[in-house]
Amino acid sequence: MSEIYPRWVAAHGIMIVTPVYWYQAPSVLKLMIDRLVCADGGNPDPTSTHGKKADEAKAIELRGWDYPRHLAGRSCSVVVPGDSAGTENLRRCLCDWLNDMHLVQAGTDSCFDRYIDYFGPYATSHEKFDEDRPCRKKCETPRVRS
Repeated sequence: MSEIYPRWVAAHGIMIVTPVYWYQAPSVLKLMIDRLVCADGGNPDPTSTHGKKADEAKAIELRGWDYPRHLAGRSCSVVVPGDSAGTENLRRCLCDWLNDMHLVQAGTDSCFDRYIDYFGPYATSHEKFDEDRPCRKKCETPRVRS
């Protein structure tokens, strides 16, 4: 996370493109989400707690922590393709999470899910995804914000 979080903070926009693993996000994505939720709104000066000293962290919070939103205002986009059920649920969860951290969707079409070759063989699913013109066009359409 020490490498990933500064990249999130420096970015103007975030795009998450992820498959569905049995109705859920891949475990590495879920781990990043868990850690980012803790980091966003967290203490911008980790030296004030001298590492992970819970008593010092609690004292800072009780003195009046304003829960700053370090990632607020950045644009976000989510694309969840899948070959079976679960794409809509994962897309909604990811969009809700980003919205909760006060990121802003890049546009009305910036967050979407799509079934590719519903319950078809995995061995050919990548080829089916490449052949799917509506999804491909939507994925390749650049979005410009003014």
